[in-house]
Amino acid sequence: MTEEALDNRLRIAVGIGSTHRPGMADPLAAWLERELGTAYRLDLDMIDLASVALPMHEMRTGGAAASPIAGRLADADGFVFLTPEYNHSFPAPVKNVIDCHFSEWAYKPVAFVGYGGSGGIRAIEQLRAVFPELRATTVRESVPLPMPYEHLDADGRFIPPPGAEQALHAPLRELRVWAEALRSLRAAEPAGRE
Repeated sequence: MTEEALDNRLRIAVGIGSTHRPGMADPLAAWLERELGTAYRLDLDMIDLASVALPMHEMRTGGAAASPIAGRLADADGFVFLTPEYNHSFPAPVKNVIDCHFSEWAYKPVAFVGYGGSGGIRAIEQLRAVFPELRATTVRESVPLPMPYEHLDADGRFIPPPGAEQALHAPLRELRVWAEALRSLRAAEPAGRE
């Protein structure tokens, strides 16, 4: 691969939304990392919210006073959120990472992979209402994974059910289109991120 091609690879931050350990997030994140890194040739930054210390207070307009991942989010061309559904919504760590940042999300696409009894669809739909306020665009398709614990092998590895890999194609294709277009926009109009 040429240096120019490497420079043009999309940088995608994958936010792992569950802080329950042990839990389903680990095998699902491993599956996503394999799929996105290999099939889609993306430069991935896997951000496990369970290992990120973000403040729940001392917030100010425009984000947290100090965030250990602000630079990683700013460097991303787009985002994929792996989110469980807790009590018909997304978990508090996901909302906290969103609220602790502001300009890092602007003019970038966001895709969702949800899991839980209903496949996380209610969590995903609620997140769709949050990101436009931060000038981010959400892709139309999502990947719901209902009852993923039924698809673990003896080693605890997630074996996607029929259709899961195909379901990942549509949002990732749209994420790539938006990420490439919006990267050009951000380069031409950096003031639009303020």
